[in-house]
Amino acid sequence: MKEVGILIVDDDLASQRALKLVLDSEGWRVRILGQASESMAELATGRWDLVIINAALLDMQGPIFMTLKELAQADMVATDATAGGAETTGARKRFRALFLVPLMGSKDVPLILEREGLPYSFKPYHLHDFLQKVSDLLFEGGAIAEPIRSFDGGQRKKVRGDVRRSRDAHSSKKMFASREDYQMTEEELAEFERQEREEAERKKRAKQPNRDPF
Repeated sequence: MKEVGILIVDDDLASQRALKLVLDSEGWRVRILGQASESMAELATGRWDLVIINAALLDMQGPIFMTLKELAQADMVATDATAGGAETTGARKRFRALFLVPLMGSKDVPLILEREGLPYSFKPYHLHDFLQKVSDLLFEGGAIAEPIRSFDGGQRKKVRGDVRRSRDAHSSKKMFASREDYQMTEEELAEFERQEREEAERKKRAKQPNRDPF
């Protein structure tokens, strides 16, 4: 399987460093852009399986968001290298997008993303949840053959050869905090947990097959 490519679009330097550190450690090819306007030319190359983009950089009614939405909601047909790429292999690939939503940002953004069926992750991140979401999206898009990690009691189970170095987790602690480290009021924390539960239920319902009662 070809190398996995992940494009990060974020103007937050701390976020850039933390995301690249964690994703690089998986052996994925990562590139960082600081402006949403730069992403369109990169996406046109077709070299990226997943874009992780800070929603605060987007106009949720603007052309960049609309383009990302259309790409993420459309199926793409993988082409064979022979015959100049004109011959299809029959395998279906899907470009995926993950939107980063600042927890203290606009409350309309999560509602728009949920309405469009687009995945998102709140900032600050919870490390295990974030990595699991990235893994799921790469799997759904056909970039990896199977989800590459699972977690049990906060500990990573080894499901492929590499093991995350302890210094990696330590270096990204400021950006990837535990839930206990979030600086939020009780009301904000309750709202955060409620949205997490709703997203989990939505994903669970989406995986259940439609049953004809007749």
